[in-house]
Amino acid sequence: MEEKEDLNLKLFKHIAYNICIFMSIFIVFGLLVFSMVRANIYANVDKELYEGKRKILELEDLDVDIILNSRIIKSEIKGLFEDDSINVYSITKKIVNPNIIVVVRDENGEIVNKDIGRLSEYTDELEFDIKNMDEIYEISIDGEYPYRGLNFLVEGTQNSYVQLLINIDSEKSLVDAYFKIISMAVLLGCVLSIFASYILSKKTLKPLSENLIKQMEFVQNVSHELRTPLTIIQAKQELLLQEPNTKIIDKSEDIVLTLNETKRLSKLVKDLLILSRADNNKVSMQKESVNIDDYIKEIIVPYSEIAEMEGKEIILNLDYKMDISIDASKIYQLMIILLDNAIKYTEENDKIEIKTYFKDNKCVIEVKDTGIGVSDEGLKRIFERFYREDRARNRETGGTGLGLSIANVIVSEHNGTIKASHNSPKGTAFTIRLPS
Repeated sequence: MEEKEDLNLKLFKHIAYNICIFMSIFIVFGLLVFSMVRANIYANVDKELYEGKRKILELEDLDVDIILNSRIIKSEIKGLFEDDSINVYSITKKIVNPNIIVVVRDENGEIVNKDIGRLSEYTDELEFDIKNMDEIYEISIDGEYPYRGLNFLVEGTQNSYVQLLINIDSEKSLVDAYFKIISMAVLLGCVLSIFASYILSKKTLKPLSENLIKQMEFVQNVSHELRTPLTIIQAKQELLLQEPNTKIIDKSEDIVLTLNETKRLSKLVKDLLILSRADNNKVSMQKESVNIDDYIKEIIVPYSEIAEMEGKEIILNLDYKMDISIDASKIYQLMIILLDNAIKYTEENDKIEIKTYFKDNKCVIEVKDTGIGVSDEGLKRIFERFYREDRARNRETGGTGLGLSIANVIVSEHNGTIKASHNSPKGTAFTIRLPS
């Protein structure tokens, strides 16, 4: 129960972490896109303001009298005006972009030219800061008309300031529309990030959840497997203590049972140690070149005798005929596990066949029997630790449910595969493929 609560807490933290990451990405990306779009929209407006500043400063570099008496002004600029009343401000209005409103101020910041078009009625609202020079800024006229402005100093006998203003109604509407679109996109992305975080977290923690379940089952199985022999050993030893004067021969059965359980306990600890080393990638391999056919012949000698005594037959069909690089001691252990299982789960007159051959650049080893076989569900779980289809039978034969798990580890260490399947017409077949 505590493990599940801990897993749920990890899931919640993982989801929250992913949500924060995804939302941060969407928000930063949205702000970046919006700032780029906004800057691009106002780029032309700002360019016009700076261009107007440049033209006015070029004009103001000339003396007013020179401007008014210049043949160039009279012949080329004077034609732009309806009368002969030409001054520097009227000329300024004609040389800058017509969209720009030119406001000229004296050295105290007071407006000099009263004729400023549609803003003549709002002179009191035209904010002006002498300290804010040569930088683009925004102001709002009458609370609803947005303008972008640029202030700069015109030096002369009497310093004056020029304030250039340009209406940005259309640009601001476009920026606001983009802001709404990007805000909706970011909001949608944040909502989707919640679902994505949940799905990704579930998928990421699924192996952890499965491992936790397997770990819990593993601990329970180990506890059960250890408890049984320890209980038997303790009980038998207590009985011996109750009758200290009894002869050994009278308690021989109890002693034999105790020794058997001790051996079984020792084997279980040894198997667990092998699996633990495999889990921690601490298994050492000492490979050598071995003729697998000859090696299998040596391994089965004692098992052939056991099988013959039980009325069973071991058939060899060895046709690999080549050497293979293997850890001989581990392959020996692998074959012992398979042969031991085959003999345990076959009856009198059953057959066990061991076959080797070359296929698809692999050394294939098959161990088949005509015994009781395994169910379809059993074939799916047969290599799981402590999985035993018939627990009572395994108890009788001294099995721990770890043998085939160890076999799977050994084959994996050799970069091979092992597969269990139904044998025809009955029994079980194990197929091992090792790199040749």
